[in-house]
Amino acid sequence: MPPTDRRPDFRLDGFEPVSEAVEEAFWNHLDAESESMTTLATHHSPDGSNSFYVIHDGSVTWGTPGDPQIIAAHIRRDGATATYDFEHAELPLPAMAQSWLIRRGCPAEAIALPPGMGTTAADAATVALQQRLMRDGDNFVLLDSHTDDTAPHTEVVVLLQALGERVHKPFRVLLEQADLDSFTHTLREGAFETLEEAVDWMEDRSTPLPAPAPSTARTTGPSALPSPPPRTPGRTR
Repeated sequence: MPPTDRRPDFRLDGFEPVSEAVEEAFWNHLDAESESMTTLATHHSPDGSNSFYVIHDGSVTWGTPGDPQIIAAHIRRDGATATYDFEHAELPLPAMAQSWLIRRGCPAEAIALPPGMGTTAADAATVALQQRLMRDGDNFVLLDSHTDDTAPHTEVVVLLQALGERVHKPFRVLLEQADLDSFTHTLREGAFETLEEAVDWMEDRSTPLPAPAPSTARTTGPSALPSPPPRTPGRTR
Protein backbone atom coordinates (compact mmCIF):
# COMPACT_ATOMS: atom_id res chain seq x y z
CA MET A 1 0.00 0.00 0.00
CA PRO A 2 1.45 3.40 -0.98
CA PRO A 3 2.28 6.01 1.68
CA THR A 4 -0.65 8.22 2.64
CA ASP A 5 0.96 11.34 1.19
CA ARG A 6 1.24 9.69 -2.23
CA ARG A 7 -2.39 8.59 -2.49
CA PRO A 8 -4.54 10.77 -4.76
CA ASP A 9 -6.09 13.83 -3.16
CA PHE A 10 -9.11 14.50 -5.35
CA ARG A 11 -9.95 17.78 -3.51
CA LEU A 12 -13.70 17.17 -3.44
CA ASP A 13 -14.52 18.31 0.08
CA GLY A 14 -17.67 20.44 -0.14
CA PHE A 15 -18.46 19.24 -3.68
CA GLU A 16 -21.19 16.84 -4.78
CA PRO A 17 -21.25 14.79 -8.00
CA VAL A 18 -23.19 16.45 -10.78
CA SER A 19 -25.33 13.32 -11.18
CA GLU A 20 -25.85 9.86 -9.70
CA ALA A 21 -24.14 8.37 -12.74
CA VAL A 22 -21.03 10.46 -12.07
CA GLU A 23 -21.08 9.45 -8.40
CA GLU A 24 -21.24 5.76 -9.30
CA ALA A 25 -18.55 6.04 -11.99
CA PHE A 26 -16.22 7.98 -9.69
CA TRP A 27 -16.54 5.32 -7.00
CA ASN A 28 -16.04 2.44 -9.43
CA HIS A 29 -13.06 3.88 -11.32
CA LEU A 30 -11.21 6.02 -8.75
CA ASP A 31 -12.44 6.13 -5.19
CA ALA A 32 -13.00 2.44 -4.44
CA GLU A 33 -9.33 1.51 -4.88
CA SER A 34 -7.77 4.86 -3.97
CA GLU A 35 -5.86 3.36 -1.02
CA SER A 36 -3.93 1.21 -3.52
CA MET A 37 -3.21 4.14 -5.83
CA THR A 38 -0.06 6.24 -6.08
CA THR A 39 -0.08 9.73 -7.56
CA LEU A 40 2.78 9.94 -10.05
CA ALA A 41 2.05 13.51 -11.16
CA THR A 42 -0.69 16.04 -10.59
CA HIS A 43 -1.62 19.59 -11.56
CA HIS A 44 -4.37 21.85 -10.22
CA SER A 45 -5.46 24.94 -12.14
CA PRO A 46 -4.93 28.22 -10.26
CA ASP A 47 -8.69 28.78 -9.84
CA GLY A 48 -9.21 25.23 -8.55
CA SER A 49 -11.72 24.32 -11.25
CA ASN A 50 -9.61 21.62 -12.89
CA SER A 51 -7.31 18.91 -11.55
CA PHE A 52 -5.23 16.51 -13.62
CA TYR A 53 -3.71 13.26 -12.35
CA VAL A 54 -1.34 10.54 -13.52
CA ILE A 55 -1.94 7.63 -11.16
CA HIS A 56 -0.55 4.14 -10.71
CA ASP A 57 -3.25 1.70 -9.62
CA GLY A 58 -1.60 -1.05 -7.59
CA SER A 59 -4.85 -2.97 -7.23
CA VAL A 60 -4.69 -3.98 -10.91
CA THR A 61 -1.95 -6.47 -10.01
CA TRP A 62 -4.64 -8.61 -8.38
CA GLY A 63 -7.15 -8.23 -11.20
CA THR A 64 -7.15 -9.43 -14.80
CA PRO A 65 -3.56 -10.27 -15.87
CA GLY A 66 -2.20 -7.78 -18.38
CA ASP A 67 -4.59 -4.91 -17.76
CA PRO A 68 -3.08 -1.38 -17.84
CA GLN A 69 -2.03 -0.01 -14.45
CA ILE A 70 -1.88 3.73 -15.24
CA ILE A 71 -4.89 6.04 -14.85
CA ALA A 72 -5.25 9.51 -16.34
CA ALA A 73 -7.96 11.46 -14.51
CA HIS A 74 -9.40 14.92 -15.12
CA ILE A 75 -11.72 16.38 -12.47
CA ARG A 76 -13.81 19.48 -13.25
CA ARG A 77 -15.35 21.49 -10.39
CA ASP A 78 -18.11 24.09 -10.60
CA GLY A 79 -17.72 26.47 -7.69
CA ALA A 80 -21.09 28.13 -8.34
CA THR A 81 -23.03 24.90 -7.86
CA ALA A 82 -20.46 23.08 -5.68
CA THR A 83 -20.59 20.10 -8.03
CA TYR A 84 -17.97 18.08 -9.89
CA ASP A 85 -17.68 15.93 -12.99
CA PHE A 86 -14.75 13.84 -14.20
CA GLU A 87 -13.37 11.71 -16.99
CA HIS A 88 -10.61 9.13 -16.93
CA ALA A 89 -8.68 6.67 -19.07
CA GLU A 90 -6.83 3.48 -18.17
CA LEU A 91 -3.61 3.46 -20.18
CA PRO A 92 -0.46 1.31 -20.24
CA LEU A 93 2.27 3.99 -20.04
CA PRO A 94 2.65 7.22 -18.04
CA ALA A 95 3.57 9.15 -21.20
CA MET A 96 0.25 8.11 -22.75
CA ALA A 97 -1.60 9.35 -19.68
CA GLN A 98 0.28 12.65 -19.88
CA SER A 99 -0.68 12.99 -23.55
CA TRP A 100 -4.34 12.33 -22.69
CA LEU A 101 -4.28 15.05 -20.02
CA ILE A 102 -2.42 17.58 -22.18
CA ARG A 103 -5.15 17.30 -24.80
CA ARG A 104 -7.67 18.15 -22.09
CA GLY A 105 -5.98 21.41 -21.21
CA CYS A 106 -3.23 20.44 -18.78
CA PRO A 107 0.05 22.31 -19.41
CA ALA A 108 2.66 19.80 -20.56
CA GLU A 109 5.34 21.05 -18.19
CA ALA A 110 2.95 20.83 -15.22
CA ILE A 111 2.26 17.11 -15.53
CA ALA A 112 5.86 15.89 -15.76
CA LEU A 113 6.73 13.06 -13.39
CA PRO A 114 8.92 14.30 -10.52
CA PRO A 115 12.21 12.47 -9.88
CA GLY A 116 11.66 9.26 -7.97
CA MET A 117 8.17 8.62 -9.31
CA GLY A 118 8.66 5.32 -11.09
CA THR A 119 11.75 4.09 -12.85
CA THR A 120 14.10 6.48 -14.68
CA ALA A 121 14.62 6.46 -18.45
CA ALA A 122 17.79 4.50 -19.13
CA ASP A 123 18.88 6.28 -22.31
CA ALA A 124 18.27 9.15 -24.72
CA ALA A 125 16.21 6.98 -27.08
CA THR A 126 13.74 6.28 -24.29
CA VAL A 127 13.47 9.96 -23.37
CA ALA A 128 12.90 10.96 -27.00
CA LEU A 129 10.16 8.38 -27.55
CA GLN A 130 8.40 9.31 -24.32
CA GLN A 131 8.42 12.96 -25.38
CA ARG A 132 6.84 12.04 -28.72
CA LEU A 133 4.18 10.02 -26.92
CA MET A 134 3.32 13.07 -24.83
CA ARG A 135 3.41 15.52 -27.74
CA ASP A 136 1.67 13.73 -30.62
CA GLY A 137 -1.54 12.65 -28.95
CA ASP A 138 -3.74 12.64 -32.04
CA ASN A 139 -1.60 10.61 -34.42
CA PHE A 140 -2.24 7.05 -33.28
CA VAL A 141 -5.04 4.92 -31.84
CA LEU A 142 -4.44 2.43 -29.03
CA LEU A 143 -5.50 -1.07 -30.11
CA ASP A 144 -4.24 -3.25 -27.28
CA SER A 145 -1.71 -3.54 -24.48
CA HIS A 146 -0.32 -5.99 -21.96
CA THR A 147 1.37 -5.14 -18.67
CA ASP A 148 3.44 -7.85 -16.99
CA ASP A 149 4.67 -7.04 -13.50
CA THR A 150 5.35 -10.66 -12.50
CA ALA A 151 8.61 -11.23 -14.37
CA PRO A 152 12.03 -10.32 -12.89
CA HIS A 153 12.20 -7.55 -15.48
CA THR A 154 8.72 -6.06 -15.74
CA GLU A 155 7.49 -4.97 -19.16
CA VAL A 156 4.64 -3.29 -21.01
CA VAL A 157 3.74 -4.05 -24.64
CA VAL A 158 1.51 -1.61 -26.54
CA LEU A 159 -0.10 -1.95 -29.98
CA LEU A 160 -0.95 1.26 -31.88
CA GLN A 161 -2.34 2.11 -35.30
CA ALA A 162 -1.60 5.33 -37.17
CA LEU A 163 -4.47 7.61 -38.12
CA GLY A 164 -4.22 8.59 -41.78
CA GLU A 165 -4.07 6.75 -45.07
CA ARG A 166 -0.51 7.56 -46.14
CA VAL A 167 1.45 6.49 -43.07
CA HIS A 168 4.22 4.02 -43.86
CA LYS A 169 3.95 0.89 -41.68
CA PRO A 170 0.98 2.17 -39.69
CA PHE A 171 0.99 -0.51 -36.98
CA ARG A 172 3.41 0.21 -34.16
CA VAL A 173 4.47 -1.85 -31.17
CA LEU A 174 5.96 -0.15 -28.11
CA LEU A 175 8.02 -2.22 -25.68
CA GLU A 176 8.90 -0.84 -22.26
CA GLN A 177 11.20 -2.99 -20.12
CA ALA A 178 12.12 -2.08 -16.55
CA ASP A 179 15.17 -3.17 -14.57
CA LEU A 180 14.18 -2.99 -10.90
CA ASP A 181 17.76 -3.52 -9.77
CA SER A 182 18.91 -0.28 -11.37
CA PHE A 183 15.39 1.20 -11.21
CA THR A 184 15.58 2.23 -14.87
CA HIS A 185 13.56 1.42 -17.98
CA THR A 186 13.93 1.44 -21.74
CA LEU A 187 11.21 2.14 -24.31
CA ARG A 188 11.47 1.01 -27.93
CA GLU A 189 9.22 1.22 -31.00
CA GLY A 190 8.68 -1.23 -33.85
CA ALA A 191 6.85 -0.58 -37.14
CA PHE A 192 4.76 -3.10 -39.13
CA GLU A 193 2.91 -2.99 -42.43
CA THR A 194 -0.08 -5.04 -41.24
CA LEU A 195 -1.90 -5.77 -38.01
CA GLU A 196 -1.16 -9.47 -38.44
CA GLU A 197 2.59 -8.82 -38.58
CA ALA A 198 2.44 -6.72 -35.42
CA VAL A 199 0.39 -9.30 -33.52
CA ASP A 200 2.68 -12.11 -34.70
CA TRP A 201 5.69 -10.28 -33.28
CA MET A 202 3.92 -9.65 -29.98
CA GLU A 203 3.11 -13.35 -29.65
CA ASP A 204 6.46 -14.68 -30.89
CA ARG A 205 9.09 -12.16 -29.70
CA SER A 206 11.95 -14.14 -31.29
CA THR A 207 13.29 -11.26 -33.41
CA PRO A 208 14.21 -7.64 -32.57
CA LEU A 209 11.60 -4.95 -33.03
CA PRO A 210 11.78 -3.62 -36.63
CA ALA A 211 12.50 0.04 -36.03
CA PRO A 212 10.71 2.66 -38.15
CA ALA A 213 12.70 4.49 -40.77
CA PRO A 214 14.17 7.71 -39.30
CA SER A 215 12.08 9.92 -41.56
CA THR A 216 8.90 8.11 -40.54
CA ALA A 217 9.73 8.41 -36.86
CA ARG A 218 10.17 12.15 -37.19
CA THR A 219 6.88 12.76 -38.93
CA THR A 220 4.58 10.18 -37.43
CA GLY A 221 5.84 9.44 -33.94
CA PRO A 222 3.52 7.19 -31.95
CA SER A 223 1.22 8.50 -29.28
CA ALA A 224 -1.59 7.67 -26.96
CA LEU A 225 -5.25 7.66 -27.76
CA PRO A 226 -7.87 9.49 -25.75
CA SER A 227 -9.74 6.61 -24.20
CA PRO A 228 -9.48 2.86 -23.67
CA PRO A 229 -10.50 1.01 -26.87
CA PRO A 230 -12.41 -2.26 -27.26
CA ARG A 231 -10.20 -5.33 -26.99
CA THR A 232 -8.94 -6.86 -30.22
CA PRO A 233 -7.69 -10.32 -31.18
CA GLY A 234 -4.05 -11.07 -30.57
CA ARG A 235 -3.65 -10.44 -26.86
CA THR A 236 -0.16 -11.04 -25.57
CA ARG A 237 -1.28 -12.89 -22.46
